[in-house]
Amino acid sequence: MQPTPASSTARAGATDARESAAAAWVAHFAEGWSAPSGAREFCAHFAPVLDPGARLIAPQTPSTVGLEAFEREFAEPLFELIPDVRARVEGWACSGQTIFIELTISGTLRRGRSVQWRACDRIELRDGRAIERESYFDPSPLLAALARSPRAWPAFARLQLRRVIRRPTTPKEEP
Repeated sequence: MQPTPASSTARAGATDARESAAAAWVAHFAEGWSAPSGAREFCAHFAPVLDPGARLIAPQTPSTVGLEAFEREFAEPLFELIPDVRARVEGWACSGQTIFIELTISGTLRRGRSVQWRACDRIELRDGRAIERESYFDPSPLLAALARSPRAWPAFARLQLRRVIRRPTTPKEEP
């Protein structure tokens, strides 16, 4: 049997370290989503693992940059719409500095109707902190539950209005 080249051993060690760091990040993520008690506590939990300039992208919400925007534009509207929101990690994988987390998000719309949907989050890490998170999911289950829950419409309307207000305008081009 031939000895393993040093470069292969070093690569294997780096891969093990990345996977270990990814596993720790996913455990922190799962803990934060397991039973959050509100927007402020939710954001405080995630602050240590998010870069101060982290970019967060998801359907039906405005893209945000930074921890303050994460709380104001994502967490506060989410908890206003679904006060008992939580998520369960179903599985995850990593490749280099990228983590993919499969999760089921559930809760009760304000004043009544249960809702659940599946998502996959892609997280880009740098030095153990997320610099970007993009969530992929079909918003149909959420929108269908909202359509049947008129009492939740004001909270959803405020969330959508935030998207419109934050949308950058592009100057008209000169002919």
